[in-house]
Amino acid sequence: MHVGHLYTSIVGDSIARLFEYAGAKVVRANFGGDVGLHVGKTMWALLKSGAKDFTVEDIAAKYVEGTQAYEDDEAAQQEIVAINKQVYEIAENDLHDSELAEVYWKGRELSYQYFEDFYHRIGVKFDKYYPESTVAGRGLTEVKKGLEQGVYEMSDGAVVYRGDEKLGLHTRVFINKEGLPTYEAKDVGLIYTKWDDYHFDKSVVITGSEQKDYMAVVLKSVEQYAPELVERTDHLTHGLVKLPGGVKMSSRKGNFLKAVDVLDMIKEELKSQYDSDDETVALAATKYAFLKYKMGGNIIFDPQESVKMTGNSGPYLLYACVRARKILASANNTFEEHSRRRGANGATEPHNDGSEGAFRESIITDAERNLAKKILEYKDTLQEAVHEMAPHKLANYLYELAQEFSRFYEHCPVIGSDQEAERFKLIQAYFNTMQHGLDILGINIPEEM
Repeated sequence: MHVGHLYTSIVGDSIARLFEYAGAKVVRANFGGDVGLHVGKTMWALLKSGAKDFTVEDIAAKYVEGTQAYEDDEAAQQEIVAINKQVYEIAENDLHDSELAEVYWKGRELSYQYFEDFYHRIGVKFDKYYPESTVAGRGLTEVKKGLEQGVYEMSDGAVVYRGDEKLGLHTRVFINKEGLPTYEAKDVGLIYTKWDDYHFDKSVVITGSEQKDYMAVVLKSVEQYAPELVERTDHLTHGLVKLPGGVKMSSRKGNFLKAVDVLDMIKEELKSQYDSDDETVALAATKYAFLKYKMGGNIIFDPQESVKMTGNSGPYLLYACVRARKILASANNTFEEHSRRRGANGATEPHNDGSEGAFRESIITDAERNLAKKILEYKDTLQEAVHEMAPHKLANYLYELAQEFSRFYEHCPVIGSDQEAERFKLIQAYFNTMQHGLDILGINIPEEM
C-alpha cells in the first residue's frame, strides 16, 4: 500500500461518515487486484527466487523486480503472460494442487492480512471486499453480451470499446487476445456485482486522477446497455500525493512512499519536535493533512508542517480541543460552589433558561460573539459537505472554529469571572461541535497533549 492508497482510504472513510451523518445506510467496499498482470509479474519473481517463506515485504520487492523483467526481457515477458493466465484458472476454480497455486494463495492471504492490520491502525473499516477474481467472470459475461449488442467490437482478436475522440474518449481493450478480462471488464463486473448485492441508490468510486479517462470509457460503455447503473454512479478522483520538492513517486519503479512509512514519518516528527510518539496525534496529523485539501488537485505532504501545534494542522485542532476540555473540567469542579457563593452574597443569578434570547444576552465581547456565530454555522457547513461530498469544507470550518476559540481563550477568562456560567456553556457548545466534526473526519481527541 502506497501513500495514494492511504489518501483514498482516509477520504473515502470521511465521505462515508458524512453520508451516515445524513442518515444514509453506507457500505464501505474495497476493490482489490488479486488477479491480473501485476500478480503474474510478482509471482514470476517469487517463483524464480525459490523462496517458500516469503513476507509481504518480499512481495512488494518482487513486484518491482517482475515489472522490470517484463519491460526489459522478452523471454521473461512471455513467462509472465503464461503465469498470468494460470493465475486466473487457479482463482476461478479454487485450485490448490501446484507450486504456483501454493505461492498464489499464500501471497493473497499475506496481502489481505496486511491490509486488515493497516486499516485497523488508521481506524478505517470495510464492510465488503471485492477481489477482482470474484467479479472477473461477471465482467466477461456482460462484455460479451455488449459485444452481441454492438456496444463493443472485435479488434485483432481482442474485444474493445471504440471511444469517441470528439467526447475525449479513447479506445480501450475489455477482453484481451488471450480471452482474459482486462481491468475494464473487471470494473464492469464490479458495477453489476455491487448492484446485485445492494441495489444501491448511489455508488461512489474513488480513485487517483490518473484513472479519470479510464473510468470515463468504462462508464460510457456500460451506459449503452445499463444506463440506470451509470446514473447512480459517481466517480471521484484525487491528485498525486507528493513530498516537498514535487518528486512524483512510482510503485512500478520502486521509489514509492509506502502508506506505513507516512505514519512512521509523522511519529518521528512528533518525537523530534515534542518528544512524543502518541499514535492518536500522529493519526490526526496524517488524516488532517490530506482532508484539508479539496479533492482533485495534487497534494504536497510535508511531515514537519503536519505536526505543528500552530497553523492549519491536525495537532492544532486537537490542542484547541484538549484546552477546552481542561477548562470544562475545572469549571465542573468549581461551578456549583462559585454559584452558591454568588447567591449567598446577594449577586443576581444569571438568566440561563436555555432560550436563544438568553444565550445572546449573555454574550458581551466580540470574541464571545464571533465564537458563537461560528458555532452556529456548523449545520450549514455539514449540509454543504454532504451534498458536495467535500470533507475539506468540514476540515477548514473546524480550523476556523478553533481559531475563534483561541481568540476567545486569549480575551475571555472563564473560571472566577462574572460570566463563568455563560462562558462555560459557550465552551461546551464549542467542544461538542469540534468533537462531532472531528469524528466525521475520523479523528479522535486524546485526553492530554
